[in-house]
Amino acid sequence: MLVVRPAGPADFDSLMELAVLSGRGFTSLPEDEPTLRARLDLSEASFTETVAAPEAWYTLMLEDTADGAVIGVAGVKAGVGLKRPHFSFRVVTLAQSSPTLDLRFDHQALVMVNECAGWSEVGSLFLRPERRMGGAGRLLAQSRYMLIGIEPERFAEMVLAELRGYFEPDGSCPFWDHVASRFFPLAFDEADRLSASTNGQFILDLAPRHPIYVGLLPLEARGVIGKVHREGEAARAMLEREGFRFQGLIDLFDAGPTVCCHRDDIRTVKEARRLTVSIGEDAYGEEALVSAAALGGFRAVRTPVMMDGAKAVISAEAAETLRVRDGEAVRVKA
Repeated sequence: MLVVRPAGPADFDSLMELAVLSGRGFTSLPEDEPTLRARLDLSEASFTETVAAPEAWYTLMLEDTADGAVIGVAGVKAGVGLKRPHFSFRVVTLAQSSPTLDLRFDHQALVMVNECAGWSEVGSLFLRPERRMGGAGRLLAQSRYMLIGIEPERFAEMVLAELRGYFEPDGSCPFWDHVASRFFPLAFDEADRLSASTNGQFILDLAPRHPIYVGLLPLEARGVIGKVHREGEAARAMLEREGFRFQGLIDLFDAGPTVCCHRDDIRTVKEARRLTVSIGEDAYGEEALVSAAALGGFRAVRTPVMMDGAKAVISAEAAETLRVRDGEAVRVKA
């Protein structure tokens, strides 16, 4: 059985391996030991509620109970842009007209903004390539919303997700090469590492202060604004099924889209029900997403469930994996 569980310091080797596999542009999984160790320490403190709610960052590991192997990671930040700015480019339309010539032109431009301060973020979704089948990605992705739904007041009213931008098969990034690198005289990997491991002051120091007219950019750069990395299409589709939508924000470095949704309108948050566990002899009923109902003991699985009024009948194996006992509460998303 696959189970999503909280990450902690003991998961460093597994997290570093996933970071290496994730490749270029996956900013939230840098191949940087101090950054990853600090993230795991913060995750442990977040689940034990020893950090302030807006500063919490919950990291989740997807584990195969058959052999204990960690095959995926995801995360939820309770608040972004609080201790360091959360910069993006907004794609805006600038209307210009000449009554004398009876002409009007609409220009698209990129403007650096810090609009998402205080929003929550779901991200860091990555699975080992050979395990991207059988619903593993969906389990991991939806588990983030099950976590949010336990205590929604710990999270912001708006939730965002940043998707990795487009890269060529040879690993080059058209938007970086033609646009961002003109303002940040660094290698992409170095800028990406600094973005994840510092307070972001270098972005404030070097980023463009004035609008960038899209029409003046090379075609290679224009064509990838808001375009998702080829390995991120499935993630975008899952986000859109939950209600997330693109509203004009893109990443400063690779032009990947930011999608967002009101917390209470996220489909899994809205539809999950709090029920009481009843342990049956065998697994039966329709398959559903089931999680523990407490933040500190959060775990989630996909398993057959028979819903009987306010009861959720699950197998002994599922109950053991969730670490819940008969009569305790769980949350169920059919």
